[in-house]
Amino acid sequence: MRISTKGLYAVRLMIYLTTKGQAEPVSLKEISETQCISKKYLEQITPSLTGAKLLKSTRGASGGYKLARPADKISIYDILDATEGSLSPVGALDDGDLEWTPASPFLEGSMWRGLDSLIREYLSGITLQKIVDDESPVAADSYAI
Repeated sequence: MRISTKGLYAVRLMIYLTTKGQAEPVSLKEISETQCISKKYLEQITPSLTGAKLLKSTRGASGGYKLARPADKISIYDILDATEGSLSPVGALDDGDLEWTPASPFLEGSMWRGLDSLIREYLSGITLQKIVDDESPVAADSYAI
């Protein structure tokens, strides 16, 4: 599994919006300038997040984006699932092709399903609020399962 720049920037965008609170929408221009992400790239990321009901958009002069639900109800898994698609370590998990047959003896299928489950559980357990509330720099064991 490899997280693309799109996924990384989506997480950064969502964390930034969490720090801004829910009062007023934040413009893409502000997000672009403060997070050093091109506005054009943000315009490619936000539709995935609004489509997944993680962001709300407001049009107009004072328009912008804000979280669609509380930060403690949005996990990193939610964000990456919306922007990256599948996070499965093996494509065959998505296709259901890891079943044992004489022609395709995927005896290691349970190992890949286990890894998939660990990834899903780990990223689902980290919310935007948890990241913002963590006062210390992220240590290697800060988000242990």
